[in-house]
Amino acid sequence: MIAFITRLFATGEPNLSEAGLRDAPDLAQLHGACFGRGWSEEEFARLLIEQNVVAHRGTIGRGVAGFIVSRQAADEAEILSIAVSAARRRRGLARRMLDLHLRRLAGLGVRAVLLEVDEDNAPARRLYARAGFHEIGQREGYYRRPGQGPARALVLRRELA
Repeated sequence: MIAFITRLFATGEPNLSEAGLRDAPDLAQLHGACFGRGWSEEEFARLLIEQNVVAHRGTIGRGVAGFIVSRQAADEAEILSIAVSAARRRRGLARRMLDLHLRRLAGLGVRAVLLEVDEDNAPARRLYARAGFHEIGQREGYYRRPGQGPARALVLRRELA
């Protein structure tokens, strides 16, 4: 309960750092709060122990306010997920995490980054456009939405080198 209250009233800028296995429970909780079908703690744990997975988090106190996870394959990487808590949205955290993450990927020799985004997710599309991503394709019916028809995914790419 004390941790919840601390997170609720935490102020200041989130601290950005690499995420690790110990963060799996917090990432799963945040992912579930942000997406219709959240990934489990076990799914995050499996991801975070992979050598080719890069993950960053934004923390305030002991609470995770956001994260970004990608998987590298040769000189390309795919951003698998990015999430920011509702209380921290529209404050630049996603942009700061994305910038840090792209710099880290470039340092690992990644030359291009890909991702999929729901065509209806305007805030995410603005974030990626401002970061230099451009559309290279679409996937029809990729995202399932309860009570609505499936949504198209836009496939985006950004060159790093």
